[in-house]
Amino acid sequence: MTDLVQRLLTAVAEDRQDAGIAFSGSYQPVGGQGGKIMPPTYPVPDHEVRAAQREGRLPRPYLVERRLVDGHQRDTVVVDQVPSQANRVEEALLAARDAGRVDLPLFELTMKEEGVRLTSLDFPHRYADAYLRDSEVDGVRFDDSQVGRTLRRVSADDVRPLYRREPYSLVFGAWDSHRQGRWPTFPRIYTSSMYGIEYLEGDRRAGRHDPLNLTGAIDDKGKAEGDWRFLAEGTRAKGRRLSEIGHGHIAPHPPRAGATTPAVRHAGVVVEEVRRTGWISLAGLERLRFGDAPAEAATAARATLAALALMGDRLAFGRPSLWLRSGCDLTRISESVYFERDGGVPEPVNVSVIEAVDAFVALRDRARAGGVIMDTDAVPVAPTRQLAEAIRAALTSTSGDGASGR
Repeated sequence: MTDLVQRLLTAVAEDRQDAGIAFSGSYQPVGGQGGKIMPPTYPVPDHEVRAAQREGRLPRPYLVERRLVDGHQRDTVVVDQVPSQANRVEEALLAARDAGRVDLPLFELTMKEEGVRLTSLDFPHRYADAYLRDSEVDGVRFDDSQVGRTLRRVSADDVRPLYRREPYSLVFGAWDSHRQGRWPTFPRIYTSSMYGIEYLEGDRRAGRHDPLNLTGAIDDKGKAEGDWRFLAEGTRAKGRRLSEIGHGHIAPHPPRAGATTPAVRHAGVVVEEVRRTGWISLAGLERLRFGDAPAEAATAARATLAALALMGDRLAFGRPSLWLRSGCDLTRISESVYFERDGGVPEPVNVSVIEAVDAFVALRDRARAGGVIMDTDAVPVAPTRQLAEAIRAALTSTSGDGASGR
């Protein structure tokens, strides 16, 4: 038994002395401190738009807040929220499974001709997702299939159905809010988020350079993907600008402030530092019940879920750099992983991806030997006719002028 396996078993034991497993990281933009990053954007409430109009400025689409950082109040900007970070971990787990690095249970919806593949690690609502509800297993509606009926039997007193086929719902949280009746809520036991410290809002002037500087227009009925008639500059016939179909210069221009419906300033920010904080809640794991399973097997199952979260975190974030989105590429400056002991005392631990994977497999096998089983195969599901139609429509949706696009 490896040290990490025993440490995780001790951490989730009935007489545990640990509060959780914590992650703390510091990052800077690629290229060094002072580089610009692009935070995620959010809809701007009407009252903020009106306030920006009154002040003659553009509203910002970022989430900003005051936080206590190292004991001092600091201005911060959200760089990545908890749900987004969970999705990054799920993506990393799926990539590891696809690469053969670890066996994990999956539901897998595919439409080969359309190139669609969705799995348990893609579904927004995990085990309770509408993609599963509106799918079939061997021609039987998912909820009426054997595996579907088993999942529906999950309860706060016995999470074994989810542990067996959909453990991600227990780690990242799930709530069945679409089916009738009252269903158990499973809060996430793993959280992670990132924020920038002492942000300065940037500015930009967007434009486009055409190597031939095409000028002129096209007829009103022309389409970018189809036939259009070129109208030379100065032609009196009514037409549209070439830039509307991707030709010609677009000169950089400042955003409009004070307009009736002002544009939103999305020009990025400069930050002093980006911080990541993460947490695996041992109190949350303690709340999970495994029916009439022996206590030793239930402890091993809780440790397996902790190892699954730890493995996912290391796969996603145990890297020298992170790519969050276009314009937000970060270099890791420092990181620590530690068990937080009673009283808030940190116990640092070095965990590589390989060590995390090995610990997960060993703990999963230990729980299985005690009768608490986690499967390792993929269950194929097929979309119902209605869902398949909706998916195809989304893939071939048309724009307002009838041109197809994706």
